[in-house]
Amino acid sequence: MSLSIDAEFVDEYLGVYDETQGVLPERLEEFGDTFRKQGHLTRDDLYEIAYESSTRSAHHVERNPRGVCVEITENVLRLEDEGDDFSQIALISSLRGFKAPTASCVTTALSPERHAVVDTRVWASLERAGRVDGRKETFDAFDYCVMIDEIRDVSDETGHTPAEVGYALFAHDYDVRDGTLH
Repeated sequence: MSLSIDAEFVDEYLGVYDETQGVLPERLEEFGDTFRKQGHLTRDDLYEIAYESSTRSAHHVERNPRGVCVEITENVLRLEDEGDDFSQIALISSLRGFKAPTASCVTTALSPERHAVVDTRVWASLERAGRVDGRKETFDAFDYCVMIDEIRDVSDETGHTPAEVGYALFAHDYDVRDGTLH
């Protein structure tokens, strides 16, 4: 029997999310405010987001040219109006220190009503629910699109934002996984 992801599931696991070491929604909200106000993110902003998501890879962000960080995030903001998820994640992932999971923090900061933070835990919960096939430990823009389509379906079914659904899926895996993550 597969996992059922309904409104009750999302409510329950949103309550568990605070126990995890996941990215703090409040921090992403702050980054989103900065992003929308400035019209871009700076290399320093991106470093902070990467550090929140993955302290191990954050130092790579400092190797990106400052102007390129601004240019890429301006383009990501422009693409938000077009709903081009693949291009947004691919653009952000072209920066050092950003793979699809960390890139999803940037899009979620920008628009939590359209995006979700995704990673191995989110994929595992979607796999348990029969919404994606097979185990995965690394992700690219194509995988993000697969996950966000499923997350948006759950969002439509439950009335929760995609960001909330993503946090609940993360917390579910945190709660039920036996053993280590990788």
